[in-house]
Amino acid sequence: MQEASFSGLLKTIMWVIAFYYIFKFLAKIFLPVLVKKAVEKAGENFQRQQTYSQNNTWQKTQVNNDEIIINTANAKNPRETKKVGDYVDYEEID
Repeated sequence: MQEASFSGLLKTIMWVIAFYYIFKFLAKIFLPVLVKKAVEKAGENFQRQQTYSQNNTWQKTQVNNDEIIINTANAKNPRETKKVGDYVDYEEID
């Protein structure tokens, strides 16, 4: 069985402090680069989605004899609301 020593405690504290400062130093160097790459990738994804959306919209637009007909996949058909019962207007009696 090993006993804890004061010098072992000091070594552990020094290692923790050293790792903290090394991590902090490396984060200052590499974190801006990683964030920049993430922002660029998000911008590229956004641009790709915009291009796809615009191309998709233009493909759905048909021109016939000076008429423009737009067929959208997200067109909502009007639906009938279900009738549950009759509406009764109540008046409060004093």
